Amino acid sequence: MVAWQPLLNEPAVIAAAVLALGLVVGYLVGRLNEELLSASGVPEAVEGTPFERTAQSIGTSTVEIVARLSSWFIYGIAVLTAIHIAQLLDTDAFWLRVTEFVPQLFIAVLVLILGFIVADKSELIVSEYLRGVKLPEVSVIPKVVKYSVLYVTFIIALGQVGVHVLALLILLTVYAVGIVIVGTVAFKDFLVSSAAGIYLLLNQPYGIGDEVRIGDQTGIVQEVDLFVTKIEDDSEEYIVPNRKVFEDGIVRMRD
Repeated sequence: MVAWQPLLNEPAVIAAAVLALGLVVGYLVGRLNEELLSASGVPEAVEGTPFERTAQSIGTSTVEIVARLSSWFIYGIAVLTAIHIAQLLDTDAFWLRVTEFVPQLFIAVLVLILGFIVADKSELIVSEYLRGVKLPEVSVIPKVVKYSVLYVTFIIALGQVGVHVLALLILLTVYAVGIVIVGTVAFKDFLVSSAAGIYLLLNQPYGIGDEVRIGDQTGIVQEVDLFVTKIEDDSEEYIVPNRKVFEDGIVRMRD
């Protein structure tokens, strides 16, 4: 024991032990996080998103990336601690900056990953919700939602690593105001249809099963939602924006 005592006091030996311990702990934490994420339903939540498909195309998954990120964070801390103990870098100021920056970088990367997942999932949900709306302007909305989420994500991530984001926040405000103005103009028909849909759903001038004529289309009402009215005759189905109901008028056919 006496013979080994000087060796155990060597900084290089202690640094090697810390590094080995960090590798083991990092691996175990990564496996534990992967199990917890899988058990909490994350794979099902991100299924079908472009981020998940990209991850699978390179032989991994969103859950594995997040789990490995936690492992890499611990590995990085272990390496930096070992370097400091071994006195390979004898600069306290450098060590202080590194220990402050690494956690911030970890959070920034995690925010970026979650941001891409949320953006992709938001695009899918909005696309699914608006699938029945047959207005050309509507196809732009899912992309606007996605890139808005990504923009906010990048602002948060850059803020974590110490980048001044005041200019980006001002740009975000301008962007939001621009979206409102452009949206009001570009989606005028969309807004009018939704307002008309609210009126139709509240007053119900016609219902499912009624035979109606809206403009040139005549048929049996199959569905009325916030944006469109679906009618069909013997051979065709018509999807009529609710604004046309007000523009062209409604004729309810009687037997």
